[in-house]
Amino acid sequence: MDRLKAMSIFVAIVDTGSLAAAARKLGCSPASVTRAVAHLEEIAGERLLVRTTRRFAVTEAGARHAATYRLILEELGHLEARSRDIAVSGSVVITAPELFGRLIVMPVVESFLAAHPHAQVRVLFLNRMVDLVGEGVDVAVRLADLQDSSMTAVRIGEVRKLTCAAPGYLAERPAPKHPSDLMNHWCIGLNEAGAQELWRYRESASARRVRSVRVTCRLALNSAAAAIGAAERGMGIVRPLSYQVERQIADGSLITLLQDYEPEPIPIHMVFQPRRGSGGAVRAFIDHAVPRLRQTFGKSLRR
Repeated sequence: MDRLKAMSIFVAIVDTGSLAAAARKLGCSPASVTRAVAHLEEIAGERLLVRTTRRFAVTEAGARHAATYRLILEELGHLEARSRDIAVSGSVVITAPELFGRLIVMPVVESFLAAHPHAQVRVLFLNRMVDLVGEGVDVAVRLADLQDSSMTAVRIGEVRKLTCAAPGYLAERPAPKHPSDLMNHWCIGLNEAGAQELWRYRESASARRVRSVRVTCRLALNSAAAAIGAAERGMGIVRPLSYQVERQIADGSLITLLQDYEPEPIPIHMVFQPRRGSGGAVRAFIDHAVPRLRQTFGKSLRR
């Protein structure tokens, strides 16, 4: 039997106070626990445990050996952790939409850098589709259905397209009950082209089919954060993504409207070139980020 494994088993026996409990803790068989003790006693040349049919006692020699094994295993763990940190070196170039990157991606980047002091990260906040190969990007976060099959993608969650307004705005006019009612409301657009937008909604709560409603935007901006801020101040109805307004929905500064007509959620993917994601800092970042982002969107705003 591997000597380090036997040491781990013996320390578990001492910690749990039972051979059976040690086996359960380590997920191994009772027979392997017994063999580990016999192996160590053979190497030590003395008894480490005094066993009866119902119980055991650690001998004086066993206590000394357990303390030594514990120190060896702890030091080995520290060495392995330092080796992992040193192994994760090099740089990662990441891109994400500006507000998503600032609110969601940056905390993950910062925790990655804290865990891997030899890695470097460059983050590009770009509200457009990025050519990973042409622009030298390793990892992209995309909020969209994917079309490019040449990339490897990992789904990390989804976001909803909401319709929101401030309580102050709704106090002065009736809330829309149907998407067609938006034609009689002040709307805040997210575009640079003009005062009209097409907002897409499901035809009914039970339908998957969507239809477009043409709205006139009294105010149009090219910044989601600025549009949300204007909506909070009562300037009109806005259509943010759910992650953008979690705080405002939670504190009541914005109220969701037309929930029965929301379109299907938008998937979120982490996209990377297959060869770029195979090892080193890029692979380490993907392994670090994916479970954390999935956990974030497991807690995100729900219908």
